[in-house]
Amino acid sequence: MQQVKSGDTVRVHYHGRLTDGTTFDSSEGRDPLEFEVGSGMVIAGFDNGVMGMAIGDKKTVHIAVDDAYGPKNPEMVIEFPRNQVPEGMPLEKGMRLNLNNSAGQVVPVVITEIGEESILLDANHPLAGEDLVFDIELVEIIGAPSRIIMP
Repeated sequence: MQQVKSGDTVRVHYHGRLTDGTTFDSSEGRDPLEFEVGSGMVIAGFDNGVMGMAIGDKKTVHIAVDDAYGPKNPEMVIEFPRNQVPEGMPLEKGMRLNLNNSAGQVVPVVITEIGEESILLDANHPLAGEDLVFDIELVEIIGAPSRIIMP
């Protein structure tokens, strides 16, 4: 029976939740997630979790913070002057916004505090600092892509 190895492209169904049972993502009602194992397309713990699985296998994988989205980085919390917020824009704690950084890239942030002079914005990944649990079902192993090796 074929088992998943690094370099294989696989298709999986999954249910992701926090350790308190709160669901944060699921492939239910959608096509299976397809990715190349070992390529960095998914978090390390998920990648490692599918290794050795065979088609039809189901398992639950517990992923520690360091193999998920990492710990919260305090340097990713930004103090933003309130006078730079568009006038009349309603602000609420927990509200998601997009900022442009100095390179013009869009950075998603969440308002964590609202003060008189400034607001605190958290640019950490929403799952940073969290241990994760995934129920995974291996649907298909497509195999490793063909590669041309030059002499």
